[in-house]
Amino acid sequence: MREKRRFELVSKYSPCGDQEDAISKLTDGILSGERTQVLLGVTGSGKTFTMANVINRVQRPALIMAHNKTLAAQLCNEFREPFPNNRVEYFVSYYDYYQPEAYIPRSDTYIEKEMEVNDEIDKLRHSATSSLGERNDVIVVASVSCIYGLGAPEDYYRSVVSIREGENIDRDSVIDKLVAIQYKRSDIDFVRSTFRARGDFLEVFPASASNIALRIEFFDDVVERMVEFDIVTGKAINVVNHVAIFPASHYVVGSDKLEKTLEEIREDMIDQERFFTESGKLIEAQRIKERVSYDMEMMREMGYCSGIENYSRYFDGRKPGEPPFTLMDYFPDDFIIFVDESHITLPQVRGMYNGDRARKTNLV
Repeated sequence: MREKRRFELVSKYSPCGDQEDAISKLTDGILSGERTQVLLGVTGSGKTFTMANVINRVQRPALIMAHNKTLAAQLCNEFREPFPNNRVEYFVSYYDYYQPEAYIPRSDTYIEKEMEVNDEIDKLRHSATSSLGERNDVIVVASVSCIYGLGAPEDYYRSVVSIREGENIDRDSVIDKLVAIQYKRSDIDFVRSTFRARGDFLEVFPASASNIALRIEFFDDVVERMVEFDIVTGKAINVVNHVAIFPASHYVVGSDKLEKTLEEIREDMIDQERFFTESGKLIEAQRIKERVSYDMEMMREMGYCSGIENYSRYFDGRKPGEPPFTLMDYFPDDFIIFVDESHITLPQVRGMYNGDRARKTNLV
């Protein structure tokens, strides 16, 4: 359940010139259900300040889309100034290097997926989605990567491990829940998305945090105390009475539906293998059987596999042809979108979508 909080605009400036008129018209348009509006202004005319005022007046969560990571970072910092008491998050592609899976039919060349994930950006992405689950006063500044597939928000939020002070729950069952949402046990190398057990203490390093972890203290099977602490010094920062630990991955596969989903994948694999064999495409039949069988075994044993997003339709319960979930599905229904530099951003959205579709059509 999202906590109801209001946006609070904190600024020593007030709208002047044409800004007040623009803010009023944009606000009225949003509240009257206007689908699209355009704000024109030269560089330095205060469009960002105008956007901040509109968000403050309509009191709705906002997605601000920029056409590159640098501009998104600049906008994120600009919005943090007028909204110091609200959440302003940064969501961009977390790949430092990304070579997508591809196939070139003419030369029968298959190119394996290669990637290098930036841990800091991954943390910021988790921070954005967890904020959207916790409260409604959230602004997310994102690059065009927000149009790409992300795990189902329903599964992501349903998998949150919620713990309250005084709750009757034993340490081992909390550990089991953490493992189910893809946290790893690491008693020595305590990094993001890991936990460690020390006597009656359980320490968890959340996926969305950078230097603050959580210490849960048990007495028998009761949560006696919960403390946020600095991971470098170990010094307690804050005592809390409730925590929500969000999954370590946006592709969370609930154990309750894993076997049923794997069975669906296996049936489709058998059908496709049969189709290839009957069409005389024996290499393709062998390829698909080997690849899917390996991925299924990884999912069964580890809870995930490389390229798990390729199977997201099965886990999300979507029908063939239905679009995947994206960052936008993590927002409540009444959110608003600002497209910054729309003359560049919108063509880029179309270009990236169509380019990705062409590559995947070839690959399939």
